[in-house]
Amino acid sequence: RHRPSCGCLFLKPSAMGKSKRKTGGGGGKPPKKAKTADDEGGVPLEHFRDIIEDDPEVETYDATKADKEAEEEKPEYNDVFSAENPDVDPYLMADAAYIQKEHRWKNKQRTLIFATRGVGVRYRHLMEDLKKLMPHHKPEPKFEKKANFREIVEIAELKSCNNVLFLEARRRSTDVYLWMSRVPFGPTVKFHVLNTHTSGEVKLSGNCLLGSRPFLTFDAIFDTMPHLKLMKELFIQVWGTPRNHPKSKPFYDHIVSFYFVDGMIWFRHYQIAPWTEGDLHDPEKQNLTEIGPRMVLNPAFIMDGCWQGEMIYRNPNYQKPRQLRAAQAAAAGQEAISKNRWRDAKEKRDQVKMNKDMLIEAFQ
Repeated sequence: RHRPSCGCLFLKPSAMGKSKRKTGGGGGKPPKKAKTADDEGGVPLEHFRDIIEDDPEVETYDATKADKEAEEEKPEYNDVFSAENPDVDPYLMADAAYIQKEHRWKNKQRTLIFATRGVGVRYRHLMEDLKKLMPHHKPEPKFEKKANFREIVEIAELKSCNNVLFLEARRRSTDVYLWMSRVPFGPTVKFHVLNTHTSGEVKLSGNCLLGSRPFLTFDAIFDTMPHLKLMKELFIQVWGTPRNHPKSKPFYDHIVSFYFVDGMIWFRHYQIAPWTEGDLHDPEKQNLTEIGPRMVLNPAFIMDGCWQGEMIYRNPNYQKPRQLRAAQAAAAGQEAISKNRWRDAKEKRDQVKMNKDMLIEAFQ
């Protein structure tokens, strides 16, 4: 009666419930005695234990026995590092701390990217392309033109950023400058942005995965001049995606290149693609396909502080856009003057010829 055919053991509900005992002081009723399975006509728990131990079909788990068996199966030290196991590292080099792969984000570089209010459509798209290239960036709404640039340092500190890329637009985006700075101690570099083409504008065939880390390549001349060495270090810290960044992918499939030509820095972005599937790990058999964006940066000057301080470098060949426009207007004016002079001289020659012809006709 107490051992069903299905192998399950049951107790009455009254026997399975826990007894409640009232506590209190004074002259109340004495606490009731907890009822047991015997009082309700049930089966004592000792009887269940006897049934389980006597039944050979019921399997029990002994923790101490399992631990003993695991210790017996564990090989000894001499067996593991014997000559029969050549794949095992006998010197425990895999556990050495100095050769372990680092999975933590240690180089915590963050770049703040934003622009002034009133920047044009092309430069807004350029800023979005730059954000896609740098997964370690932090966005910020537009900056007021009349505000002091020293407030940018406070904004960067509030965003926990130690690098800043700032696009300044003047004359309704006719003149656009790129400020690149290291927060909070500098230096700061100012570039005049020329020949800008966004990724959507040029429609090139290259492509790369969003968030992957870029290779940064530089001309050999960047290691010869002091101001170019400083710019190279700033480019590495601002554009280089830190290793193990949470938003980055742990591989390289595109290249960001900086070339120094005609006293300016030419920015290009390429995709890395192997010739065939077998050439995936061969660096000599890779194709470079341009992705975009592209632009030319004309360096103006370098300050030793963060938007302040002494000017440690000034480009002698740099001309302000206003001066360039004035020179172009003067050249156009000189061209117009020369054209007017040539036209006046031609009219004068034609008039002399006409008078001569009229005189000849009069005497005929």
